[in-house]
Amino acid sequence: MATGPDDADGKSWVEAELQDSLDEELELELDDDRVARELRTITNLRHTSTLERRTYFVELFRLQAELVKLQDWVQHSGYKLVVIFEGRDAAGKGGVIKRITQRLNPRIARVVALPAPTEREKTQWYFQRYVPHLPAGGEIVLFDRSWYNRAGVERVMGFASPEQVEQFFNDVPEFERMLVRSGIRLVKYWFSITDQEQQLRFLMRIHDPMKQWKLSPMDLQSRVRWEQYTKAKEEMLERTNITEAPWWIVEGNDKKRARLNCIHHLLTQVPYGEIPHEPIVLPDRVFNPHYERKILPDELYVPQVY
Repeated sequence: MATGPDDADGKSWVEAELQDSLDEELELELDDDRVARELRTITNLRHTSTLERRTYFVELFRLQAELVKLQDWVQHSGYKLVVIFEGRDAAGKGGVIKRITQRLNPRIARVVALPAPTEREKTQWYFQRYVPHLPAGGEIVLFDRSWYNRAGVERVMGFASPEQVEQFFNDVPEFERMLVRSGIRLVKYWFSITDQEQQLRFLMRIHDPMKQWKLSPMDLQSRVRWEQYTKAKEEMLERTNITEAPWWIVEGNDKKRARLNCIHHLLTQVPYGEIPHEPIVLPDRVFNPHYERKILPDELYVPQVY
């Protein structure tokens, strides 16, 4: 296929395709900036990052390329990887998960974000609804919140009794040891942000119609019960930080640094390596001289508004 200039900017087809791929990440960053400018009229809170934007993108794309290598190795070796993302509301868990999975195959790396348990699930063994989502060989599972809900929101909001919480603390170390003994690599991250940073991020969600869906009644209550969540977090980290699956704390006030640091650290937790690939050769199309392409009715096509 020719790669000479074929658009208004004189870019080759290949250059245009590569730029389109990179623009996906840039769109997310520009959206954050747009809302931040609007918030300057309603808050005096300020946040600065010393990480240059160019450095962030260069490192992000480099780390994402390594994640693709990790994915290939996991699939090739039959490795089983579980990564748990916990933290306060608006701490940046979703943003990191999005950057981890952005270039990966969703059939190999999938995200699990379970809703509140149903009435039936409330009568089951507590860990039961999480077990079906654990990986088979060659899979990566990212839990956007996990069984640690019991030690956090369920405890603070009164959805679990003190007896149930204590039972959880007694059970979870052995449950996780069982997972590790079965061949699962379990990595646990806690995203930490300050009171002021959470306030700013909640304000962004309140004043951005495209992000209001992220703000739940539980999120608002987490502001009221900040200190209760702090105490619950401290006990959770103390009682569930086991050798087989330790906790790792990600400083989250600077979103960009948190993303890069978390991805970099995750890559160090798996002994992945380069997997040799057979050269891919695009076969020639078979042309049938007797085939005539049918002309489809205009009404089947999406209108070209743009």
